[in-house]
Amino acid sequence: INTQNITNLWIGTFHSVFAKILRLEAEKIGFEYNFTILDNDDSKNIVKRIIKDLSLDKDVYKANEMFSKISLMKNNLITPEKYRRSEDLIEKDKSTLRSRFISIYSRYELTCQKNGSMDFDSLLVNTLTLFNKSPDTLERYQDQFKYTLIDEFQDTNILQLEIIKKIVEKNNNLCVVGDDSQSIYSFRGA
Repeated sequence: INTQNITNLWIGTFHSVFAKILRLEAEKIGFEYNFTILDNDDSKNIVKRIIKDLSLDKDVYKANEMFSKISLMKNNLITPEKYRRSEDLIEKDKSTLRSRFISIYSRYELTCQKNGSMDFDSLLVNTLTLFNKSPDTLERYQDQFKYTLIDEFQDTNILQLEIIKKIVEKNNNLCVVGDDSQSIYSFRGA
């Protein structure tokens, strides 16, 4: 095996690879390179604080449920702005007596941006944003990743797939391995 050709391999999860990219490129989307990555507990605490600040009933607006819904929205490419324009989503919130969800979601995103932090879903969203806003950056990573292999592809969600499509569109060298009967992330949109 000629090891000279394998010195530039990147191996990792979607989140770890995209975090590495964002550490190098974050300033192009308004973050510092040393942004904080929030774990789920940190994120839920921010949501709890927002619920309290908005004087919402914590038994109706349960922090865990609100954070899970924020995560689901991000993974389905629904930004707060897009959410606000969706009559169906707004109507559903009204019917479940959670018409202020959009306020929580918007404030959560603003708080993270203001604090220079990203949750796990934002690592994905912000990578897609970076590639959409900076074609030269996208092209650099397309050149970096001439061949892409994704294992456990059945657990790839819409957001991850959109990023991968961008990365591989130049070289069209994508190999995926997966078994849909082994999917464990259907709750996340896989």
